[in-house]
Amino acid sequence: MEQEETRQQFEEAAYLLKAVANETRLGIIMQLSKKEEKSVTELMEDMQCEQSLLSHHLTDMRAKGILNCRKSGKNCFYSIRNKQVLQLLHCLFQQN
Repeated sequence: MEQEETRQQFEEAAYLLKAVANETRLGIIMQLSKKEEKSVTELMEDMQCEQSLLSHHLTDMRAKGILNCRKSGKNCFYSIRNKQVLQLLHCLFQQN
């Protein structure tokens, strides 16, 4: 039983790592960690990338349960849904 639980934890960790294993995605998470919620326009300015590229990553991370999306009029606002990504980010950029 314990071995099965460990295997499931490894699978979940691998899924999360694969889902964020991209410099744009890590940047999005970093920006959202600074402010609870940001619009696509704010993220485009922060990330200095094309709207189509940003939308691709946001849509995929939302589908994988990493981000939430809230619509207000014509604007979409994103926030972090899976708080494990914040722990991951902290570990990645922890200063020794």
